[in-house]
Amino acid sequence: DTACVDIFGALSHNYLQGIVSLLPSPDILAHAPDVTISYIGTSPAGSVVALTAGMKIQLTHHFSDADVAPGKLDIVLVPGPDPREQWAKELLAWLKAHADTPQVDILSVCTGMFVCGAAGLLTTTNGTTTTGKKACGPAAMQGALKARFGEEVQWVGHELRWTRDGNFWSS
Repeated sequence: DTACVDIFGALSHNYLQGIVSLLPSPDILAHAPDVTISYIGTSPAGSVVALTAGMKIQLTHHFSDADVAPGKLDIVLVPGPDPREQWAKELLAWLKAHADTPQVDILSVCTGMFVCGAAGLLTTTNGTTTTGKKACGPAAMQGALKARFGEEVQWVGHELRWTRDGNFWSS
């Protein structure tokens, strides 16, 4: 899941500025975005947390910090935690609020789909009608995802590596 963060960092203006002589065209630099990567979690900012495979990162923000409130971020990447975890209701509400913000894209990687499902990101309700979104998730876990989050979700992880439904991207 850290590969996604690495890609965002490598596409940034700050990074490309340092390697401009290696780029096929210096014009690429003019199109590179400014990128700020925030490591957000349920522990206080400054805490060191272990990822699923044991790698450790230092959090820059607690999810309740004003700097990462809904509408303050462009992209929220939801990595793949242990799908058996229970997530705080406040964290799930924070994620849902970001998903409900039109200019924010939510990117779910691997078992991050379980967090997104728990946050209510896999269905849309208009009045009394509930419609499932198109979603991927791990191919080997399509049955478990369907059992937990319902048949109305259009599960495509058995045939696609990634998909997009509005501002929700999943792999």
